[in-house]
Amino acid sequence: MKRTNLIPYLSVTLAMIFWSYTFIWYKVVYEFYNPITVVFFRLIISSIFLFVLMYPLKRLQKIQKSDFKYFILVALFNPFLYFLGESYGIKHVSTTIAAVMISTIPLFTSFTSSYFLNEKITKMNILGIFFSIVGVGFVIFNRGESIDVSPFGIAMLSLAVAAAIGYTLVLKNLSVKYNSISIVTYHNFIGIFLFAPLFFILDFPEFKTTGFSPEAWVPLLELAIFGSSFAFIFFTFAIQKIGIGKANAFTNLIPVITAVIAYFVLDEILNMNKITGILLVIGGLFLSQIKASGLKNKIRSYIRPSE
Repeated sequence: MKRTNLIPYLSVTLAMIFWSYTFIWYKVVYEFYNPITVVFFRLIISSIFLFVLMYPLKRLQKIQKSDFKYFILVALFNPFLYFLGESYGIKHVSTTIAAVMISTIPLFTSFTSSYFLNEKITKMNILGIFFSIVGVGFVIFNRGESIDVSPFGIAMLSLAVAAAIGYTLVLKNLSVKYNSISIVTYHNFIGIFLFAPLFFILDFPEFKTTGFSPEAWVPLLELAIFGSSFAFIFFTFAIQKIGIGKANAFTNLIPVITAVIAYFVLDEILNMNKITGILLVIGGLFLSQIKASGLKNKIRSYIRPSE
């Protein structure tokens, strides 16, 4: 593979590693602050970091007036709705379950692509979706008949998945005109103003009591710099180079990376149910990305190489 072709894949892989680590950093910082506080300061730190780093390098493009509405829409989907759903979801479920839920984004993206972009859904895609749903069930149902998660947590993570799908659809249009650094910097900056009312209404009284905790600010800085800055830049760059479908397929790596990290760092249990569920989700998600025509052509090329 040529170096120019390899870079987008390395870029999106790095994004998935950083996003996998965010599930761990969230758990640490939640011992000190509420979700809205975490996201609000995460966006402030990320915006300052990106402006200070990129403005002198002249990598920030000026937004055209006609595109302001799209930047606001992108920021509404992500960071606002996505972080709102992800933050509260991770607070109420385990890191592994949260990662599996987030990993269903490419699965549902295939439906939205079919509706908005007229992409065909094949029998292989439907089979992949079925396996993924069964896999999520294996991960969630851990104790007999009861659900080992908060229904509220699952609902909020579902909101995050829906927001991520909307984000990628709008992002596709913006990525044609703007570089990844500009898009991420501006949507994070707009996100500060979207979260500010929630922070001052819901979390500010408690934040005044807690104050600035040094133990919380290390993972908060990691969330801002790696989770909200570099990961989004790498992911947006990958979308520009290899497209939404291929870039989103790498989201399948998140539950695997997160489960391994959580096992070693947070001592979370990695039982056979979870392992089976993770394998089913990932297998189903990859299956849902396969195009039947492309698979047939590959099989034919192996059977009849002389043709």
